[in-house]
Amino acid sequence: MDAYLLDWANLLLRWAHVITAIAWIGSSFYFVFLDSSLTKPTAPDLVAKKVDGELWAVHGGGFYNPQKYLVSPPSLPKNLHWFYWESYSTWLTGFALFTVLYLFNAGTYLIDKSVYDWSAGAAIAAALAFLVVFWLIYDLVCRVFGQRPDGERLVGAIITVVVVLASWAACQLFAGRAAFLLVGAMMATAMSANVFFWIIPGQRTVVAQLRAGQAPDPIHGQRGKQRSVHNTYFTLPVLIAMISNHYGWLTGAPHNWLVLVALMLAGALIRYSFVARHKAHVEGRAAPWGYAVAGCVLLLGLAVILAPKPSPAVAAPAPVQFSEVRAVIEQRCVLCHNAQVQNKGVALHTPELVQRHAAAIVQQAVLQRAMPINNATQMTESERQLLARWQQQGFPP
Repeated sequence: MDAYLLDWANLLLRWAHVITAIAWIGSSFYFVFLDSSLTKPTAPDLVAKKVDGELWAVHGGGFYNPQKYLVSPPSLPKNLHWFYWESYSTWLTGFALFTVLYLFNAGTYLIDKSVYDWSAGAAIAAALAFLVVFWLIYDLVCRVFGQRPDGERLVGAIITVVVVLASWAACQLFAGRAAFLLVGAMMATAMSANVFFWIIPGQRTVVAQLRAGQAPDPIHGQRGKQRSVHNTYFTLPVLIAMISNHYGWLTGAPHNWLVLVALMLAGALIRYSFVARHKAHVEGRAAPWGYAVAGCVLLLGLAVILAPKPSPAVAAPAPVQFSEVRAVIEQRCVLCHNAQVQNKGVALHTPELVQRHAAAIVQQAVLQRAMPINNATQMTESERQLLARWQQQGFPP
């Protein structure tokens, strides 16, 4: 029953995490698009109100005319809509999911003894340190270099190096699946911390100064803009790091840290292309699709490099005997899928149950290579190929 309740917690937290992430990323993407698509107003009433930019849009059968004031409107409205709960909720549900799945099961999900053999407590402490230390380094780099001339390029270069080093370190310490997730989580933590420590406090300070009749300090707007831009470029790398951990042929690849870095770089290039496209459209320039093309070429290159090598020509394989399949299942799978322990509600301790879950077994062990988790029971390549031939022959009993 405990495993069953844990699966429900996993499902509901994952659902909530996806919902809140969609809300946060959606609003972030929209405001980045809005900032890049605004045009200087020409209408006398808007110029008189000191509107810095406006946009006309059509959606859902109606017309919209959002307007941006560089500092504030002549009269600050009493009610303001704040965008921050989407960020906080995304991080809280994500951390709760990480705790339920990875920290409570560190020996299974965080640790792969063939990668690094250490205690569950040490692995948990190191995983939490990744989240905190990356934020501290990132924040320090932004504060030290971000306000210098051409500082953003320097910040981007330094943070890229830090992310690459963190990817390498994670893949040397943790199971591949956990390493990919952890790198995404540390960047997502920095994104939410940007909102919590800089963007929202800065906005609150500006609002308080305006309500008090004071001239707002422009540094708050500059910092908020800087961190918002960073967040939008982090988004696609974070998403690909998060979802790629479900694919064993990525996390278990040789030099998997390079695979992770390449995936995130492709995401950043594609995101930059779309951000720059909005500004190019307003300025009448050609859209810079070259960055997106470069990202797609990088992904295509990964697909080619990671493609399974063709097997040498051999005689037609002998029919697979079900007894051979049962022997593999008994040795490699039943430890976690039996009458007493049924991870994900799957039991494989009888011939009938093996036949019932045959397609799922091949999907998890052969196609995605996600099972056994971290290959804890040391399933061999020949055993995976045996299961693949069993599928090709129609799962004979």
